[in-house]
Amino acid sequence: MNTSHNILFADSRKLGNIDDNAIDLVVTSPPYPMIEMWDELFNALNPKIGKYIKASEGKKSFELMHLELDKVWMELDRVVKPSGFVCINIGDATRTIGKRFRLYSNHARIIRALTKLSFDTLPMILWQKTTNAPNKFMGSGMLPAGAYVTLEHEYILIFRKGEKRSFNTDLLKKKRNESAIFWEERNKWFSDFWDLKGERQALNHKKLRARSAAYPFELSYRLINMFSVKGGTVLDPFLGTGTTIFSAIAAGRNSIGVEYDNSFKELVFSDLREIQNRANKRISDRLNDHQEFENNYQSTKRNLKYNNSNHGFKVMTRQEREMKIEYVNSITFDGNMRVLVNMKK
Repeated sequence: MNTSHNILFADSRKLGNIDDNAIDLVVTSPPYPMIEMWDELFNALNPKIGKYIKASEGKKSFELMHLELDKVWMELDRVVKPSGFVCINIGDATRTIGKRFRLYSNHARIIRALTKLSFDTLPMILWQKTTNAPNKFMGSGMLPAGAYVTLEHEYILIFRKGEKRSFNTDLLKKKRNESAIFWEERNKWFSDFWDLKGERQALNHKKLRARSAAYPFELSYRLINMFSVKGGTVLDPFLGTGTTIFSAIAAGRNSIGVEYDNSFKELVFSDLREIQNRANKRISDRLNDHQEFENNYQSTKRNLKYNNSNHGFKVMTRQEREMKIEYVNSITFDGNMRVLVNMKK
């Protein structure tokens, strides 16, 4: 199986290079409104934002920042296929503007924006990002009414565009069956609480260091396997360091990444040249984890009932019988911001 991956350095608010109804799944994490490290970006998009912050008008700044993100969500409404999914990692913000400290609920504002379009909200995931730093508590701590609850989680918002997808041809059914996940993965991944550590890349560029708290490979890898099938196309309109494309490669999906900042180009293509080993390790881990599950289950209970036709191991359910997990065989670059990947069992 072959997949293709395109990287576009463009304005995410204008996805004109992407056709209507071309995307099966979006996995992304936008700039977080009212997080200070993103002020410069949002102010460049709309100078009124910086003026309102200086004037201690936090609510107005917050809304103007989200109006810029709304332009991206409107484009997603155009490019995502009917029955396609959108997964957005976002954190809320706490900030003192003037003399007022408050929470700015980014996740609630994004839900409001997407449900005004063609998207229905589905149950979301809380991503736990625990820190044991002694200064994580906000305020005076021990004195009543002087401290604030810590924010140690972010949201993975999940939306679907319209009705449930129908797999009504033999080819679609085959791809869906080959894209199945393990029973034990289902039990873990489809929980509403994920405890995953964020990733921090070793970045030399000053601008890139400011954006180094990327979501981990495992987060996007799970979402891609959960909400798309092999051969589908995954979009990340805020590509950043490239994690979504790397995960799509490992999962055997096509992908498109859009990033406004050209300074990420060298980093993304450098990491793409190294992704084969990382992707194949995650694939090996999946198979090894299942083998361990199979051994443990059969040593304490009865044998697993079904056989997988592609790999020969035992599985828990009928839906896992045709699943097919493939390794990255080769990665080539066509010289035009496009990456071609060959997969094999």
